[in-house]
Amino acid sequence: MTKRCRSGLGLPGLGLLSTATGCLIVAIVSAVPLLAQQGGGGGRPNPDLAARIKGVPKTPAPASEDQLPTRELKLPRGFKADTYASGIADARSLRVGDKGTVFVGNRTGDKVYAVVDRGGKRETITIASGLDRPNGLAFKDGTLYIAEGTKISKFEAIEDNLDNPPKPVVIDSDFPDHLAHGWKFLSIGPDNKLYVSVGAPCNICAPPASNAQIRRLNLDGTDQEPFALGVRNSQGFDFHPNSKELYFTDSGRDGLSDDLPNDELNRVTKSGQHFGFPYCQQGDLPDPQFASGHACSEFAAPVAKLGAHAAALGMRFYTGTMFPFRYRGGIFIARHGSWTRSNKIGGDVIYVTLNRDGSVRSSEPFMTGFLKNNAYIGQPVDIQMMKDGSLLVSDDYAGAVYRITYGGGRTAAP
Repeated sequence: MTKRCRSGLGLPGLGLLSTATGCLIVAIVSAVPLLAQQGGGGGRPNPDLAARIKGVPKTPAPASEDQLPTRELKLPRGFKADTYASGIADARSLRVGDKGTVFVGNRTGDKVYAVVDRGGKRETITIASGLDRPNGLAFKDGTLYIAEGTKISKFEAIEDNLDNPPKPVVIDSDFPDHLAHGWKFLSIGPDNKLYVSVGAPCNICAPPASNAQIRRLNLDGTDQEPFALGVRNSQGFDFHPNSKELYFTDSGRDGLSDDLPNDELNRVTKSGQHFGFPYCQQGDLPDPQFASGHACSEFAAPVAKLGAHAAALGMRFYTGTMFPFRYRGGIFIARHGSWTRSNKIGGDVIYVTLNRDGSVRSSEPFMTGFLKNNAYIGQPVDIQMMKDGSLLVSDDYAGAVYRITYGGGRTAAP
């Protein structure tokens, strides 16, 4: 096979925009035209890794274990949160290996970590360094895949070589390099293909044809192609356990108002669907700068709105049996929290219940306590189910991973 890359063309509750709201948006955008082009793309980034990130606040140093917000976290009755690992700078994407190793990626550093149990003691070790924004992780059949800023690499038999890992093997380096939204999320689909996000190189702009999409490719890096288009910056997706359809979160643009637009939960029902960016925000809000000549009805609408500037990131379907039956088949979503909003929201994990047809029935808070007095003491990023059905949640603000359990810890479904 030859490699090719084809160019692609609050939670629920917001209704259609009123005339007054539309006028407000036009006024705001007219007043701040430069903000709309925040984070323009192009060019080689500065070799300093911190300079490879644009348009996001700086992540603090990891908190000491006694300063973690674990005791402040609130969950429904019967659930408990414990600290699984700490001292992990910028802890973001999570994956679990066949032998129970927990792999942790990051966005602003250059390392990938492995959390292992040795002699009854949990230990965090560095398995790779010198990488470029190694945010995206995926694992299959003993191989760990890592999505960096411009490439995807793999480590074969990694759990057998944690103390002496091999050098990564690059399988694809055909990705654009830009400062804004240059970090990636990575997953493996039921078709045994890699799915990777390629964000827009801006806050709001007409992106190049190779940006603002989710791509898929073979596990050996061949046959890269666009799968979902008009996706501003997805940092979380997973596949429905029955329909096998891809669901993904997407963060809305900045610069309109505190209350618009919403972040989104989307559902891909066929390859090549366009989800609106930059022409339509949140499924029903024509972008005041880029909507000309387009109607929101042209694009796939989100299945749920997740709050304005909530930074909805990691998401996973729950297929285990440790949690009560009502959680089976639903979606847990980490909302990292707003940073451009006056009154902050997010900084939590929500649970989304689906109908049998895959549409969204309801959403509710699940894990809260990261936001106190309009300031964050932690910010959840990604979610990963363990083999026993417990749930891991990463926190890049505190540099930690938490584990959520329920009851006596029954075994997860295969």
